[in-house]
Amino acid sequence: MSSRGYVQLVRENRDFRKLWIAAVISMMGEWFNTIALFFLILEYTGSEFLLGMLFTVRMAGFALLQPIIGLMADRFNRKWLMVSSNLAQAVLALCFLFVNDSSDIVWMIGLSGLMMVLHGVYMTAERAALPNVVDEEDLATANALDAASWSTALCIGAMLGGVVVSVWGTNAAFIIDSLTFILGTLFLFNLNLPQTIDPSMKGPWISTAVGNIRKGWARIRGQPSLFRIVFAKASWNVAGGGLAGVYLVLLGANVEGFGAAFGFGLFFFARGVGTGLGPIIARSVFQNQERWPALIGNLIVVSGLFYFLVGATLDLSLWLTVVLVIMAHSASGANWVLSTIMMQQWVEDEVRGRVFSADMLILSVAFSSSTSAAGYLMENTTLTIQQGMLIFSSLMVVSGIVFSTWRPNDAESRSV
Repeated sequence: MSSRGYVQLVRENRDFRKLWIAAVISMMGEWFNTIALFFLILEYTGSEFLLGMLFTVRMAGFALLQPIIGLMADRFNRKWLMVSSNLAQAVLALCFLFVNDSSDIVWMIGLSGLMMVLHGVYMTAERAALPNVVDEEDLATANALDAASWSTALCIGAMLGGVVVSVWGTNAAFIIDSLTFILGTLFLFNLNLPQTIDPSMKGPWISTAVGNIRKGWARIRGQPSLFRIVFAKASWNVAGGGLAGVYLVLLGANVEGFGAAFGFGLFFFARGVGTGLGPIIARSVFQNQERWPALIGNLIVVSGLFYFLVGATLDLSLWLTVVLVIMAHSASGANWVLSTIMMQQWVEDEVRGRVFSADMLILSVAFSSSTSAAGYLMENTTLTIQQGMLIFSSLMVVSGIVFSTWRPNDAESRSV
């Protein structure tokens, strides 16, 4: 049975359609929130380091509880985990309305980190649930559409967020963010989401937690090719965090002729276009799934090379920079989706949440470390944005080469 096209999958699969729409609406509001937070930090403090710390705290919040979040996604009903996460974030988004000056920035960053914990619950549950609502032959289509939708939400949300902040202020962005969480949740209530819960999950939560988390890590370590793929996203984020999370934001703040909020939106729009195009192209071009593990490292290298060109040509043309950012994130988007599909196909439903939580944990540590380093270097050294981009893009190329040379013994692993 061949895979269905994007429109056909959405039209014919009712449960996937609801899951997809809910995610798109919630993600749209998330970018309104993010642009507004960037703006408040630079308006009240002008600190590049705090900008980096925002990403660090957000990703740390996303990462630190991932072992527990993965266990929750395998132990509890994934649909109600997503509903609870959205409703809690709808309330917390309104708390940002009370940010009034620089003294509020610390708790603002902390609250953003808490929202990322909840976002991690949603994302882990959604990634683990996807193979339960689509057939295996449709996984590539569903994941490519999911990535394209994330990118579309990024493009539209970031651009509209920039416009809303510029015209109506940050409070309007936070209110819209809260409403999108509520609207997205409405599509989840009647979602039919099958799930297999392992009998070992039964029993007291605390006494069984450690053993079940270990079981998830043992599943990863027991398959060398899976252990490698779990590091695919982190291998990009070890440099990509600094590039996309700090230097790209600073570029937006320094775009001449536009306000900072619009500049943020412009470059995040470019990032979104790239991460949307990459998976769609990859699905069409790279159909031999046995070659995907080797392809991952090459995609990281390609992304690094395009970011190097961004740094090298920074003074030439704003629109050339935008195009190069699109190309860099096309490669990173393909990396993300191909590695996600492989994990979904290789890992059993009963333990899939814990495997995805490990994936999220590792990439989050890489991203937060990268943004912290980039923010610190910008604030405490004489490093320029251009020099920083050249250094971090070179690191990304090296990371991709290292990943490419990592060839585990696949004799014990499943075929893709």
